[in-house]
Amino acid sequence: VEAAWEILENTQAVIDRYREATAALGYNGDSILNSASDVLMMAAGYWLAQRLPVWLSVVLVIALELVALWAVRDNLTLNVWMLLAPNQHIIDWQSGA
Repeated sequence: VEAAWEILENTQAVIDRYREATAALGYNGDSILNSASDVLMMAAGYWLAQRLPVWLSVVLVIALELVALWAVRDNLTLNVWMLLAPNQHIIDWQSGA
């Protein structure tokens, strides 16, 4: 599923949507290294989630989302939100405006 998303994410339609709906104005798609890393990290997360209690998996996902939000003003939740329902306030906040 992750590999399929990486292919879809790098189609011109999705790249154009990122440019129009998010703060990623100069986005040209992911590099091969980035896409490969995303697939490997997803596999590692899946492997880890199989071995951890559900509650700990949920806590880790929330913690990682919050760390990314704090550190770089971006995370999976914001990406999905902005692709489905763009919000100018979020764009301004992500740009540091």
